Amino acid sequence: MADIKTFYLPDLGEGLPDATIVEWHVKEGDTIKLDAPLCSMETAKAVVDVPSPYTGKVTKLHGAAGDIIETGAALAEFEPDPNAKQRAEAESTGHHHGPKKGAGSAAAEPKKVVASDEGGEIDNGTSDREDEGTVVGAMVSGSHVHVEQASSVGGVKAVPAVRALAKKLKVDLTRVKPTGADGVVTMADVKNAAANGSAALGAAPARSVPASAGRHLAPQLPEPEPSRTATSLAGKPVRTAPPSVQASGQPEQLKGVRRNMARVMADAHAQVVPTTLVDDADLHAWIGKQDITARLIRSIVVACKTVPALNAWFDGKNLTRTLHPHVDIGIAVDTEEGLFVPALRNADVLDGAGIRAAIKRLRTSVEDRTIPASELSGYTISLSNFGMFAGRYATPVVVPPCVAIIGAGKLSHDVVAVMGGIEVHRRMPISITFDHRAATGGEAARFLKALLDDLSAPN
Repeated sequence: MADIKTFYLPDLGEGLPDATIVEWHVKEGDTIKLDAPLCSMETAKAVVDVPSPYTGKVTKLHGAAGDIIETGAALAEFEPDPNAKQRAEAESTGHHHGPKKGAGSAAAEPKKVVASDEGGEIDNGTSDREDEGTVVGAMVSGSHVHVEQASSVGGVKAVPAVRALAKKLKVDLTRVKPTGADGVVTMADVKNAAANGSAALGAAPARSVPASAGRHLAPQLPEPEPSRTATSLAGKPVRTAPPSVQASGQPEQLKGVRRNMARVMADAHAQVVPTTLVDDADLHAWIGKQDITARLIRSIVVACKTVPALNAWFDGKNLTRTLHPHVDIGIAVDTEEGLFVPALRNADVLDGAGIRAAIKRLRTSVEDRTIPASELSGYTISLSNFGMFAGRYATPVVVPPCVAIIGAGKLSHDVVAVMGGIEVHRRMPISITFDHRAATGGEAARFLKALLDDLSAPN
């Protein structure tokens, strides 16, 4: 009887309870070599390749593209080749898999939850992850940067983030001309192909792919939806009942970034005692055209220096707070996949040009899904500039350990009472939500005043 080995999904380096299958690089019955790409999986921050732990035959795949696999659950089964060299770690006792959800022990709970939108990193006080040994391939867990290696699938060399971008932009990677070293397809190659339409998915037959290469980004054209009308052909209402779970497209399973966002928001809601103050910054004295975001960042820095209690972390379990001498601002970035909050490091020493350059770099790396986990956590205060879309005031969510978040609303021209009459001034609505366990209302009000005063300065 063949010796069948089961490969369980290891912790992919973020301490999350699950990950989503993006693409299998093999199919059942294929043979695969040790460390060859087995599948691509999406976590809360990145798309990573999971390498094969064995050389042998793939006998079973647990799940299809789009399925969510819990950490520690079976991912694939293999019949190892007894004549091939196997890595010692590939044996069933060699991998240290992440705890399966609901295992019942204290260790079954994730060590930390890493924010994917408006907050920071939630740490239970332990700095080192016990499941460091679960790392596969070139990934490193903890505070280290994830280094993605280009792998060859179906004759195309690319890193997982490039494959994910190609899928998002509906670009057929097999038809993209690579410009990277050793024939690797780059982000720029995919973007250029999407822009000029030279490799549209399904637009023309792709070049042949060896059967042994497995499945690869098969075209998935949406089926046309039937047109809806309010009445039937007989002139009667077509539906009188409320929507049910059987309605088309409902319910939608949350995955990746959006799934993690739901977890982080729920956790923040359970932990923080939020209070919000609102006011308007009068920009009437501004001279010339100015970078609004850079001014906002500078004013937040000034307020943090004036009232350090809001530029802090709070540990609600041990009732301790940490006041930070430097200012790292988490900036909410809205994407189709969900919200990211990259950290603008050392905001207190950057000038306007440096702030603009750093924000551009962070936004690009978020859109490309190449931003390392180390840049998505550990900020000391956060900013949600929702006013670029709509809305004046808000109660943005404070995600621990951070103490405060600033909300910037949509600029408007308001009638303002001045000595001797009225004038029309350009104003920016500002909201500050803070954890009232960590700061007083007076501290929050003084912080807000310092921020408004700096924003009102001419330059």
